[in-house]
Amino acid sequence: MCGIVGYVGRQPALDVIVAGLKRLEYRGYDSAGVAVLADGGLASARRAGKLVNLEKELADRPLPAGTTGIGHTRWATHGGPTDANAHPHLDNAGRVAVVHNGIIENFAALRAELAARGHQLGSDTDTEVVAHLLAESCPSGGDLAAAMRLVCRRLEGAFTLVAVHADAPDVVVGARRNSPLVVGVGADEAFLASDVSAFIEHTRSAVELGQDQIVEVRRDRITVTDFDGAPAEVRPYHVDWDASAAEKGGYDSFMLKEIAEQPRAVADTLLGRVDAEGALTLDEVRIPVPELRAVEKVVVVACGTAFHAGLIAKYAIEHWTRVPCEVELASEFRYRDPILDRRSLVVAISQSGETMDTLMAVRHAREQGAKVLAICNTNGSTIPRESDAVLYTHAGPEVAVASTKAFLTQLVACYLVALYLGQARGTTWGDEIRAVIRDLAGIPDALERLLATMEPVRALARSLAGQDTVLFLGRHVGYPVALEGALKLKELAYMHAEGFAAGELKHGPIALVERDLPVVVVVPSPRGRSVLHGKIVSNIQEIRARGARTVVIAEEGDEAVVPYADHLVRIPAVPTLLQPLVATVPLQVFACELATARGNEVDQPRNLAKSVTVE
Repeated sequence: MCGIVGYVGRQPALDVIVAGLKRLEYRGYDSAGVAVLADGGLASARRAGKLVNLEKELADRPLPAGTTGIGHTRWATHGGPTDANAHPHLDNAGRVAVVHNGIIENFAALRAELAARGHQLGSDTDTEVVAHLLAESCPSGGDLAAAMRLVCRRLEGAFTLVAVHADAPDVVVGARRNSPLVVGVGADEAFLASDVSAFIEHTRSAVELGQDQIVEVRRDRITVTDFDGAPAEVRPYHVDWDASAAEKGGYDSFMLKEIAEQPRAVADTLLGRVDAEGALTLDEVRIPVPELRAVEKVVVVACGTAFHAGLIAKYAIEHWTRVPCEVELASEFRYRDPILDRRSLVVAISQSGETMDTLMAVRHAREQGAKVLAICNTNGSTIPRESDAVLYTHAGPEVAVASTKAFLTQLVACYLVALYLGQARGTTWGDEIRAVIRDLAGIPDALERLLATMEPVRALARSLAGQDTVLFLGRHVGYPVALEGALKLKELAYMHAEGFAAGELKHGPIALVERDLPVVVVVPSPRGRSVLHGKIVSNIQEIRARGARTVVIAEEGDEAVVPYADHLVRIPAVPTLLQPLVATVPLQVFACELATARGNEVDQPRNLAKSVTVE
């Protein structure tokens, strides 16, 4: 969650760091701070609240100029969001400064040790102990990287640490375990950050930092070792998007921009997936075909919006492979003793590739002998690196906390995985695969047409801004879409919203239906699922008879729903399994517009963060 920026180079460090922290605001935070090495010493400032509070502090009490420093936006875990708990944290002598993302699980024991040795700790955080331990391990003129290695070997938990020392004015040291950290390499300058967006305006050259590794960054070189000091392989890569991709591009919010980018994101995710002979080819999936043929069970693990993608994946996987598929909340997965073996394939879905619950599920699955295939949007992140195979989506940077284009590209990736498994196992013939790929290739145009018709959805959302509750119903693949629509409304509008399988309506949820209650219904195609279509039309009649206000999402040409829809939203007619790609979009627009009408910040909803990197 927390944002980290470190810099050493030729530019004013504060300018680079504060700009980088602004680019990381989407991660969610409740305080911010910076530390700069200058004039043989270390100066810092930190403030609770948004970055504007820190910027005011820096304007009122400027720090000395320097070209090396660190910065941080904090999401409170140990200790509340106060000035004293904000990062960076310093040792008693004010010579070492540390910023930290994650949780140090044994901090209480370490804190007690330090107190017994006379250290004075002034915060409630787990982070401050690291500053004091580093100061002990790195006396004047010492080796900060060596001290970091020593300290990290004592720490338990998940952490990214970045530190500076007043006696080393041209060095920044970082460490990572189970938490993201990336290095940016520029011309006579270098960067450390929890996300490449912090330094993308300066360089696109990055280095992937592995698990349990230490990096020492100087303006002209980087040195990477493991926690024991052994040299580690440096794996550079090129960031394939530029600074403008992280800007709003004229939209009122990043979320609106990212909704509009979905046609391109879907098209990009489909690129290069078919070879010259027309067979599906997924270059990143390096699990041998014989092992895929031996799979007897597929388990999808994910959290939040990605979990809803997994629920839709189940329909596709079972349809095209005839292999049983389970879908699990990653946060619950390893705690219920799941049954896995070498014939199990676990599909882990995570936009960031750093979702801690999903990462822990991946590790548990591999311990049980299962193969793991990751679906991820972030190249070089932890989950793909720790999986047996990966299918990268190509949504580009998603800044808004509430996921939109990442979700649609996850769906595309799930369809591709299902088809690839079907191809490997011989359960789906080549002509059927080619037909589905052609259908998928038509989705970007369908999305463009759909997005051009969204003004009535926006007007409806504004008219419902005073409502307390909205219900969502769906059947088949429309049920996960209903869940996703409800989640978006919770995330953005802070209102009660529930998604239900429409067939369950009479088993309890119909008791919630009252006069003028908005109920959004995702209607399956009358062509692909005619039986279910008739049943859900009956559901619409039932809720309308009780005075509810029906908002019906139905494909073009479906006239059977017209008499029962108070508000009708048309979506392009696509094959049944692919309908979530178009049915989700009006619900994204609806939630964004309703939240805006209620005066909410749609890019950074309260209490939420983009990447949940602690359990």
